Amino acid sequence: MQGTTVRGVGLVFAMASALAGVAACTSPDSSDGSGKDDRAAHGRTVAALRSAERATQRAGSARVESTTTMGSLMSMTADGTLGWGKGITGTLSITYTGGTLADTMRRLGSTSMEARYLPDAYYARMGEKFSEQAGGKHWIRYAYEDLEALAGGSGAPLGDQMRSTTPNQSVKLLLASGDVRKAGEESVRGRPATHYTGTVAAADVTDAALRKQLTEAGVTTETVDIWIDERNLLVKKVEKARMSTGLMTQTAHYGDYGVPVRARRPPLSDTGDFEDLMRK
Repeated sequence: MQGTTVRGVGLVFAMASALAGVAACTSPDSSDGSGKDDRAAHGRTVAALRSAERATQRAGSARVESTTTMGSLMSMTADGTLGWGKGITGTLSITYTGGTLADTMRRLGSTSMEARYLPDAYYARMGEKFSEQAGGKHWIRYAYEDLEALAGGSGAPLGDQMRSTTPNQSVKLLLASGDVRKAGEESVRGRPATHYTGTVAAADVTDAALRKQLTEAGVTTETVDIWIDERNLLVKKVEKARMSTGLMTQTAHYGDYGVPVRARRPPLSDTGDFEDLMRK
């Protein structure tokens, strides 16, 4: 029971990161359209996205709000601050709003949790009932390399994903789409932004590392929509991925770029290691 619970909680958290998404640094497909105007428009779109990728990376931190749904498995919201200057750092408040894993959390006495990201691991603070199953520990430490133990072999890309969950990863993923295009000028929370969209088919991705990440996560196709503001910063993304377990949808808003980010390591005396809990 304990191992099953820890495995389920670890899996849902790895997939529920506010910046979750299978992404990697890659280059766009070479198909630019058949006409000169199409090629020029595609070139302008790619140039704008590369500027957004660089500006978002340089910003170093942001406030994040997101909602995520993974079929009947779970739905959740998350908010907090994340930084990515020297490895991922930050603190998120996670609330599970539906699905079978939310039911599991409810049976453990709480549908919300605090998560802290540090460069070597992330920490999840669980409720009292879970603590009773974990030797009185309230925090679970998940070393990124230990995520391989989650859900069999699919845990390995989860660990890589957690270490690279920065807003500009969504821009990189969109650049891997052969049909990336500008969708128009829109307003995001009252501010002007440019909307870009594209679809990535795992089988058609030429970048070997990206294709491996997509296929190992069970992704067959993924649609990415992003909104870039006048400062070339990502302010919104919507990702929809068809996976072997169903449809995953995530919407995230980003703001307050450059905000101070703090993530303290929880007390060792109140922390259980994921790998140790699994062995028990």
